[in-house]
Amino acid sequence: MLTLAYLIAITAEAMTGALAAGRRNMDLFGVSLIAFLTALGGGTVRDILLGNFPVNWTQHPQYIYLTIGAGLFTILVAKFLHKLQQLFLVLDAIGLVAFTLIGCNVGQRLGYEPAIVIMAGIITGIFGGILRDVLCNRPPEVLHRELYASVALIVAILYLQLQTFDISEDITLLAAFSVGLLLRMCALRWHWQLPTFSYAPERWQNDNNP
Repeated sequence: MLTLAYLIAITAEAMTGALAAGRRNMDLFGVSLIAFLTALGGGTVRDILLGNFPVNWTQHPQYIYLTIGAGLFTILVAKFLHKLQQLFLVLDAIGLVAFTLIGCNVGQRLGYEPAIVIMAGIITGIFGGILRDVLCNRPPEVLHRELYASVALIVAILYLQLQTFDISEDITLLAAFSVGLLLRMCALRWHWQLPTFSYAPERWQNDNNP
């Protein structure tokens, strides 16, 4: 299940990366690079931080062809993609949850403590989007939009907690995946967000001055 979700997710993420590059009028190399990093950047950062070598995609060159191909294909069909915005949101949610669970699996396989396993899941889930937004010179969307990074956190914690019960791995994965996807869809539907922090010292100084 996770393998299929992963392939769907990296394809969709590569296409969203290509669209972001297009909004910045990048050339074909730029589109390809942003598509690749959006799709595979989270796993790459995770592997480097955890010392998981060789990095995953270096052992699966088909992932390179798939993500870059999806990015370039996006150029050809870009004028039709605005009609598929809702589909991309669903695919992005699937990708977030699948990446998070895969990251947790990697952290566990390497023998890390639960806190590190959770961080591995979150990094895998969100860092591709962060790299995309930084390279496209815009604030990372995952840090100020409807529940996103927090969904990855909840999925990772739930996955580890379910493993403490006598439940099969398939059911554990399915339960964590379903809860994460439902939570992200609800956040999109009803615009659920965490409280925000707005720091404006000049406004406070003006308020305190008579």
